[in-house]
Amino acid sequence: MSWWDDVDGDADEDEPYGQYDESSVRVRPNPKGNRPRTKVRPTYDDAPTGWVTNVDRGRFGVLVSSPDGDRLITATKARELGKKSVVTGDNVFLAGDVSGSEGSLARIVRVAERSTLLRRSADDSDDVERVIVANATQMLVVVAAADPEPRTRLIDRYLVAAFDAGLDPILCITKTDLADPAPFLAHFACLDLRIVTSRADDVPFEAMHEVLDGQVTVTVGHSGVGKSTLVNALTGSTRATGVVNSVTGRGRHTSSSSIALQVRDGGWIIDTPGVRSFGLGHVDPANVFRAFASHAIPVAAPVDGIPLDQAHDWEIVDRVQAGELGPTGIERLDSFRALLTGMGAHDPGTE
Repeated sequence: MSWWDDVDGDADEDEPYGQYDESSVRVRPNPKGNRPRTKVRPTYDDAPTGWVTNVDRGRFGVLVSSPDGDRLITATKARELGKKSVVTGDNVFLAGDVSGSEGSLARIVRVAERSTLLRRSADDSDDVERVIVANATQMLVVVAAADPEPRTRLIDRYLVAAFDAGLDPILCITKTDLADPAPFLAHFACLDLRIVTSRADDVPFEAMHEVLDGQVTVTVGHSGVGKSTLVNALTGSTRATGVVNSVTGRGRHTSSSSIALQVRDGGWIIDTPGVRSFGLGHVDPANVFRAFASHAIPVAAPVDGIPLDQAHDWEIVDRVQAGELGPTGIERLDSFRALLTGMGAHDPGTE
């Protein structure tokens, strides 16, 4: 008879294991001598807060405000955040050393809810989004009147992204001493856009102050349009600037990461790297319409049973025929349809 056949639980010499039961198991102490791990995480409601000003290879510059004044500290992302992204403009909760002294390193333990979120994708068919900036209030679209030549369809994409993110778009035309911006601006005459013009040798400080004061403004623009030059003049920073390739007519990338800079007369500018494409695969096609007809004009609701993009297509056609979209209305209609087609939301065969 084996030990597990001992029904009465009494040990004898034929039952060497009968004297043991579950109470005889020895519990080993924690070899590390600390408390057992728990899945209950702290909320960090009382943790100090800050605003992310830049991201650089896993390190975050965070502006922390206190009664003694503002200070810029360096932080890393805490493990408990997992794959949650932290981007320029995020409001965050901090733990660790937030003194800002040399060699100190804090941890970002929580990201506050975002009020706005500017995103882009690799292309229009890619629904994987890349977050660029959080919590901005407006977008400054910088485009050159010449050198490099302005691209209206890229500006259309910026406007779509701005409306989708909940940002107020502003159009800034640089290098107006090289070419008359009027023909280019005619493409956007139907939009209720705020427009600022700038010469290469004369930055409109007063006009820009009215636009930027009290706002968090994200700048976007094609490489080489003078975006970093404009930002340097307004903030006193020394962001690298480049020139346009005389052969390709394209600008050279000089900014490699987004950074928030304080404007001399008030407000913040978030300078972003120049891009040559701006995918909108993440955007709801319903938001595309606002970039092609004035957002000050109410958009009629689509008729029951008609896809939203087709209803908006017809509405833009009606406005083109009525002359509401100006002399470039046909071009804007073509751009509108091309965008929706690229996003897979418009079937030319239904026209």
